[in-house]
Amino acid sequence: MNKPKVKIYTDGACANNPGKGGYGVVLLFEDLSGKIHQKNISKGFEYTTNNRMELMAVIDALGCLKSPCEIKLYSDSKYVTDAVNQKWIDSWQAKNWKLNTSNPVKNIDLWKKFLIAVKPHDIEFIWVKGHNENKFNELCDKMAVEARLKDNLCQDDGV
Repeated sequence: MNKPKVKIYTDGACANNPGKGGYGVVLLFEDLSGKIHQKNISKGFEYTTNNRMELMAVIDALGCLKSPCEIKLYSDSKYVTDAVNQKWIDSWQAKNWKLNTSNPVKNIDLWKKFLIAVKPHDIEFIWVKGHNENKFNELCDKMAVEARLKDNLCQDDGV
């Protein structure tokens, strides 16, 4: 059976890094009739980092999917795309979440959630240049900035 095909765009934003942050996600799914469905999600946090927002965007986007999918995931975060495509995450796990310098990897809590979130899917991680007129990347950026400017922001317990 063929897996549903989904395109996901993600972006994170943070002021002062660490500081108020947010993320934006666009999910695009084509149904059997060829109609494209779009779902936008965003969330803001009181105190976080940009890299945490980039990771949370991916984790929460994948959490919206109800079954294993074939995914093209677009991100302007080299932190996210290179961690997968350059196999950094494999090295981190093999070294018990340590860097070459024996220092711990940052955001281990989210990387572990990331591994669980990606497991059921076939995902191609594609880096896109930010602020370069990519319609959906620009929309994600706008949502991420707007999310961090809202009242009643969430707490990021991992910072």
